[in-house]
Amino acid sequence: MALLNPREKYRSMGRLSRWLGFGLSLGLGLGGLLSSGQAQAQALNAFCQVSQAEALRKEELRKAAFTDSADESAQATYRQVVQQHRQQLQVCRDRTWPRQQATWVRLYPCDLQPGILEAVLDRTVNLGYNQIFVEVFYGGQVLLPQADNPTAWSSVVRSTGYERRDLFAEAIAKGRDRGMEVHAWLFTLNFGYSYGQRPDRQEVLARNGQGQDTLAFAKSNGSAGHEEVFIDPYHPQAQQDYRRMLEQILRRNPDGVLFDYVRYPRGTGAASVADGVDDLWIYGSASRNALLGRALNYQGQELIRRYISRGHLLESDIAEMDRLYLDEGEPLWQNRVPFGPESSLTVADRRWRLQQQLWQLSVAHASQGVIDFLNQVTAPVQQRGLPTGAVFFPGGNQTVGTGGFDSRLQQWDRFPLTLSWHPMAYAVCGHTGCILDEVRRVLAVRSPERIQPAIAGIWGQNTYNRPALEVQMQALQQALPQLNGVSHFAYSWQDPEFDRTRKFCQLR
Repeated sequence: MALLNPREKYRSMGRLSRWLGFGLSLGLGLGGLLSSGQAQAQALNAFCQVSQAEALRKEELRKAAFTDSADESAQATYRQVVQQHRQQLQVCRDRTWPRQQATWVRLYPCDLQPGILEAVLDRTVNLGYNQIFVEVFYGGQVLLPQADNPTAWSSVVRSTGYERRDLFAEAIAKGRDRGMEVHAWLFTLNFGYSYGQRPDRQEVLARNGQGQDTLAFAKSNGSAGHEEVFIDPYHPQAQQDYRRMLEQILRRNPDGVLFDYVRYPRGTGAASVADGVDDLWIYGSASRNALLGRALNYQGQELIRRYISRGHLLESDIAEMDRLYLDEGEPLWQNRVPFGPESSLTVADRRWRLQQQLWQLSVAHASQGVIDFLNQVTAPVQQRGLPTGAVFFPGGNQTVGTGGFDSRLQQWDRFPLTLSWHPMAYAVCGHTGCILDEVRRVLAVRSPERIQPAIAGIWGQNTYNRPALEVQMQALQQALPQLNGVSHFAYSWQDPEFDRTRKFCQLR
């Protein structure tokens, strides 16, 4: 069988979205559908995707199965095709690189209408995916039913009459029925705009040396994160709120959990670089107290306090420490190596060196907050024996210039080795070279068995100066065949019209 041109295939699927609608009316006679359903399914293509004819056939069967007048025969025929595609997908992925091919999915309230969640999952299988990463905590809301949501965030589904419908649990069951693993995908330090508006959570928010929380920072420097509110990872209230939410997600028994936004925000232009202590998100009360707690004597604590308060040290600070704490010798904090009694450094030299050491301490403290929070939230997932992963930008841990750092401080090379790593290889250069470079950067640190890169794009179409997905996949397979899994951001890119219809539909 000749392979279907992906561009033509998904143009047709886009047309399918236009007549899908939410009325789910029966478009063809049931007898014709049954006749088609008895035919042997065609083989999948080189990317484990079903043919256009098979996709349309299953769609017609789904519509027939979910009409008000649907009979048991129509439903049985639809289920038969769903199971047939499940088996084909499993066989194909077992023999096709990569063994695990995933996509990132956001569900909407209207997916609770009869047959719509099935349509989403059917189309995902049609595209050759045997894993889906379902977004369950994002934008200050959580994919839990209203009647069972004891968290600090509102539910995604808030329509009257649907208070007990559990969209995530239903997606897990129906996704597995189609042969897919269903993983929970959660934001981590980004708690969302609504959380940042709560009067009782203002102390929980991350703050920089200008007294800004991350929402005020985004507005002041023109960055895109106007809905992003990051928390102070050292704050016990943030840790407690997140644990309670995660417990509820785990009760749905997903096949794994992925943690995203394991970082601080990134500004634009000069604000994308942290090169002064005021740029660091360590001025929340909990983070500040934890930093002061890293001092090992009074001199060390006082110098830390003065440094983060003023942004630099004065020579008079050094002289004053010598006078006030004669019995302590030198200021000490975690991991600091003293100058030693034989040191002939001048006060000016000591000031400069201490200031550099305090900068390194402050950056390390900010980064450690992210790592500690990640360790805390992944522990209960791993205790259940579930696959656990962290999502990150390969460039999020880079140094910039002389002494500066990418302001996200995403030190992914220090993420626990017990996690799978999901680098977002979204580089744009018009070809696959820069995408491969980003993945190779991660492979230099970690064995490929525990890395599942995420790439962005559309099947059969170049997008935003990125090659089509099949071009990226072929390049990855040729250059890095040792990878076992790849994910694609995002399902909505493959069928944007269907995504818009579902997103803006009013659930009744």
